[in-house]
Amino acid sequence: MGRMSGLSIHGGMGRIISKFAGMERLLPEILFMTSNILFDLDGTLTDPKQGITRCIQYALSALGYPVLPEDELLWCIGPPLRGSFSRLLHSTDNGLLDKALWLYRERFAEVGLFENALIPGIPQALDSIKSLDAKIFLATSKPLVYAVRIIGNFGLDRYFDKLYGSELDGTYSDKAELIAHILAQEAIDPATAVMVGDREHDVIGAARCGVKSIGVTYGYGEETELRAHGASAIAHTPGGIASLLAELLA
Repeated sequence: MGRMSGLSIHGGMGRIISKFAGMERLLPEILFMTSNILFDLDGTLTDPKQGITRCIQYALSALGYPVLPEDELLWCIGPPLRGSFSRLLHSTDNGLLDKALWLYRERFAEVGLFENALIPGIPQALDSIKSLDAKIFLATSKPLVYAVRIIGNFGLDRYFDKLYGSELDGTYSDKAELIAHILAQEAIDPATAVMVGDREHDVIGAARCGVKSIGVTYGYGEETELRAHGASAIAHTPGGIASLLAELLA
């Protein structure tokens, strides 16, 4: 996959001359003056595979449903959990889905929350991004009450200007709704923002709000998934995000 080879600035306010090495197709129309970076959590900053899948298995078992193996539950990482349980249980019954969520959270709040791993290279990437004087926000569909503990557990809170997530009642679990909420709360011009995430929901939500997006392929989404839904750019490593944003914000 091609990479941007460099960017130089000359004169006055800065005349930007970009030199590309095959990245033209990956970075169409991203604005150089981006100053607000929105990060997804699961699969983008941390790897929650064990915690999420084990808590789903716990809920399925408690409800008397077949317990699927971990690798058959990876698609549940990223999307709103209620919708995932609806598919797993083949039901739209609110009572059943409420029970499934309650069981999931029963284990997650005490155990699953910490069955998580920081993705290698993330602290270094955030260090680089923060040095650009960009504002960094967390934008996760995970309930904020859990996201705050996860971010704090890995010592990432110092990088973020503010953390945003969903409510336990499902408010802001839709990524477009969440992004719109952040833009309104922070008085952000969509043209100055970029959403970084690993699933189609991140890309779709950003597009609906007029925000550019960077899809990352080291998480749980496929590059084809991200491209199909219009990701403005693709990064294959955390370091790739930092390098890209450094050039965009120059």
